[in-house]
Amino acid sequence: MRLGPRAVAALVLVSAIGLAAIGWPLLADARSDLVGAASDAPWLFAALLPLLLAVAVATVADSGLDAKAVAMLGVLAAVGAALRPLGAGTAGLEPMFFLMVLSGRVLGPGFGFVLGAVSMFASALLTGGVGPWMPYQMLCMGWVAMGAGLLPGPDGLRGRRELWLLAGYGAVSAVLYGTLMNLQGWAIYNTGLPPGLAFEPGAPVQENLAHFTAFVLATSLGWDLPRALLSAVLTLVLGAPLLKALRRATRRAAFDAPAAFEAPATPRGR
Repeated sequence: MRLGPRAVAALVLVSAIGLAAIGWPLLADARSDLVGAASDAPWLFAALLPLLLAVAVATVADSGLDAKAVAMLGVLAAVGAALRPLGAGTAGLEPMFFLMVLSGRVLGPGFGFVLGAVSMFASALLTGGVGPWMPYQMLCMGWVAMGAGLLPGPDGLRGRRELWLLAGYGAVSAVLYGTLMNLQGWAIYNTGLPPGLAFEPGAPVQENLAHFTAFVLATSLGWDLPRALLSAVLTLVLGAPLLKALRRATRRAAFDAPAAFEAPATPRGR
């Protein structure tokens, strides 16, 4: 599905705000007010939710999603939300990642972004995981599915080469998802860390980057790597039939087919 100009503009705007909201501990100047207002950040960035909804509306309007596309969005979001509790976060095993990657690949970046965000929202409601971190989860999962739709060869690359491409992307995106989610809460929720792992207000960027890298290695990498491995394995094992099913459903739904109405034939003699 093609992205219209309004959808592209909305995606760029939300992505830029999201990156600033997530990466401010490494981006903000030592004299910035953000450094001294870290505890208020969750409330400030709760404003992302209305922007995400604006992206969804703009994408739907520009891509011309009809009732069939909305129905498919609902089905895939429900399946993705249901897959997430299966792993229960145990050792980072979250099977919903591979479904988001395959869906974004077949249905395009705009549909993928909306699907990732809606799936994570539904999953948070299902698991009771609603909190100030939820907008970040929605945004990051939207990026994961949108990135799959931007991979090369959407029309010509098929077979094992496509599966390996998606498996590699799924593994990398799973690690990046965990890293970004760590970064958004690093300076807010992790108080009492050792000096070498904690956010240091006013310290140079290089020093905080080294602390954050040590924090990731010590805490979340053991969760991110199993998630990446599971995403790659599921893509290689189940990817071929699921890609075929998604492409068949897309062809039958004919999302891009223009609607046309023919005037009734005029009887002769009139």
